[in-house]
Amino acid sequence: MTFIEPGLYIRDGFAEGPLADAALSRAARAAQLLDDLQEQAPTLTDAQLRDGVYRALRRFTQEQQPARQVDSLTALIRCGVRIDWTVSDRLPCA
Repeated sequence: MTFIEPGLYIRDGFAEGPLADAALSRAARAAQLLDDLQEQAPTLTDAQLRDGVYRALRRFTQEQQPARQVDSLTALIRCGVRIDWTVSDRLPCA
């Protein structure tokens, strides 16, 4: 086991600890938000859909998202392309 910082360590190529758990939780919540958006897309305005995509990505990364990335995903969803955001049980480390 390799200690990285308080709350985060590496074991067998996977991050573990409370910080890794929080990252997995954010990823799962972002995936759920995108799934919900894709179901509601036909009833949402373009602005509502774009805002929802922005919020889902921001929840995942906790950073400002590039407008082109948000616009690209919004356009794909609007065209009916299904975006699958899978979240594993463990957080792999590079």
